[in-house]
Amino acid sequence: MGDERRRKILDTAVEHFGRWGFHASSLARIANDCGITQGGLLHHFRGKEDLLLSVLAQSERHDVERLFAHEPDSYAAYLETVVTLVEENTRRPGIVRMFNVLAGESGNVGHPAHDYFKERYERVLSHIVGLMEAAVRRGELREGVDCRAAGQEQLAVMDGLQLQWALDPGAMDMPARVRAFLDRQLRDLSATGEGLPTA
Repeated sequence: MGDERRRKILDTAVEHFGRWGFHASSLARIANDCGITQGGLLHHFRGKEDLLLSVLAQSERHDVERLFAHEPDSYAAYLETVVTLVEENTRRPGIVRMFNVLAGESGNVGHPAHDYFKERYERVLSHIVGLMEAAVRRGELREGVDCRAAGQEQLAVMDGLQLQWALDPGAMDMPARVRAFLDRQLRDLSATGEGLPTA
């Protein structure tokens, strides 16, 4: 029962943070939507900041365990996994909204998620750069590729498309747009000029 209640609190918090951001969300309202008292919520989380960081950690852990737990066979295989993640995100609009709102808010140094997002972007970027550098050594990507710049472009395009999709999900096929960008980028960086396999 404890684990089930904790999951419900986290799921509800995702919706609240995604709709109102961190500062305008209240523990009392989250607790009420879970059918428990604020004291019952505080039995599981020390406060709103603890709840926020737990939500972010759970979301990231889910993605890593589902999709990124193993080293990909190739750089192209990694990119296909990224597209799969984007496809999953279209079925989790609450997570997408929450990420967009909190990432924007956390630009303020005093925001409780500021350090999390700063470290997360550097961690994800370092992971991409490591995969690209390994692909250069294997001969998949051409010599002289600016791996860090290419990784930053990837993150910027994915987050930008994600924001546009969250504002109007019916306006675009987000996985297709992400895949098209990654395909063009891979063709530019590939040692052979090849892109992603045909979907």
